[in-house]
Amino acid sequence: MIIKNTSELLSHGNYQSRNLCIELIETALHSVDLFKETKRNIRIRNNFLIAAGKKYDLSKLDRIFVVGGGKATFAIAKALDEKLQNRITNGIVSVKKGEKRRLDHINIIESGHPVPDKNSLEAASAICNLTSDSTDRDLFICGITGGASSLMVAPCDGISLSDKIMVNELLLKSGAPINAINSVRNHLSKIKGGNLARLIHPAKILNLIAIDEIEGLPWGPTVPDRTTFDDSVSVLKKYNLWKKMPNSVRTYLSIGLKNKKPETPKDRDLKDTEIQNIVLASNEKMLDAVHARAKKLGLNAAILSSKIEGESSEAGKVFGSIAAEVGSRGRPFKPPCVLIAGGETTVKIDNGKGKGGPSQEFVLGAALEICNSKKIAVASIDTDGTDGPTEVAGGICDNLTVGRIAKLNEDIISTLNRHYSYQLLRKLEDTIVTGATETNVMDLDLAVVLR
Repeated sequence: MIIKNTSELLSHGNYQSRNLCIELIETALHSVDLFKETKRNIRIRNNFLIAAGKKYDLSKLDRIFVVGGGKATFAIAKALDEKLQNRITNGIVSVKKGEKRRLDHINIIESGHPVPDKNSLEAASAICNLTSDSTDRDLFICGITGGASSLMVAPCDGISLSDKIMVNELLLKSGAPINAINSVRNHLSKIKGGNLARLIHPAKILNLIAIDEIEGLPWGPTVPDRTTFDDSVSVLKKYNLWKKMPNSVRTYLSIGLKNKKPETPKDRDLKDTEIQNIVLASNEKMLDAVHARAKKLGLNAAILSSKIEGESSEAGKVFGSIAAEVGSRGRPFKPPCVLIAGGETTVKIDNGKGKGGPSQEFVLGAALEICNSKKIAVASIDTDGTDGPTEVAGGICDNLTVGRIAKLNEDIISTLNRHYSYQLLRKLEDTIVTGATETNVMDLDLAVVLR
């Protein structure tokens, strides 16, 4: 079992619907196991490295480097370490602090997330050093998962690490979606937004990616960027952050707007670099696995969306209201059924000092809508195992949750306004604990509605 506190979660509330939520979460996380997917996609046969069908002649490669970063990248690195062993010339992968595990042929650097630190800077610098004498007889295997932006930091000239930390903190509290946040990050970095691919050229690049963005497209420091300086500035102004940015950042982006700074590389800029992208896992793949399992369990199953965005508690209310409609009127689906969704909601912290957690705020929002129903449970997790700044993956609620909260003399609306969802769900024993899941494909939202 990946969920470590199953017995606690099933010790109260609506047992049957909660149990089905837990079983479907287990299915979801097993379906996007990055260690297994890397092993499945990368093989060595007759002196060839075969990557998803494409062959690399090892006799024509002088060196193989493994680089990358992200909250779930250790799983990719571990699989490569076991598959390639001494064929790896050197490797550097940046992971979230607390990993502790080490590998035989790849150096592991533990760095700061969600806010970068000195180790994030060190990791990026070490990776850049590996590219300094690359040739067309080298292969760089790049493992990229969500969190890489914080775990590998190489600020543009004139921008300090403290400036980057400030930018990161402001963006994370703004409520902006991750693709908007990354448009800013890409334009303040020497390696993000495809810039690392420029440094690696003329070597070959093999990207192993877990997609952690709403757009559902390959992304990362070795993938061409789809945003511009204009996009970056527009994001900062839209979320009222432009005037809060450090002077160095405003200056750099303003110069970039005048075309006096190099844009991040687009497809045309990297057309001479051999790049292969392998998507190991995605939100869509996970949702399909949950759908198939739900059908086997005899549930009507519906994937509502893989692109849920917006303020977490509001998204939760909408999700909960649909579940309540199913429960009370049997539309748009008849119970027993499970509603399935994915995406990445956000929390805008403009007051209160609570930890929040997008998935935890999502379930409390849903709890408000299902409290007059019967046999409904709603669960939401961040698939990497850490929901926002908390150490839990997410939370679960059912139609009895609001009544249980009242007995604690607590109030959901006040809790959400202060962003104390984590603290409240801990009291309820309704936080979902997984630890590091070795995957990262945005969020999973479930509503099980029984007869």
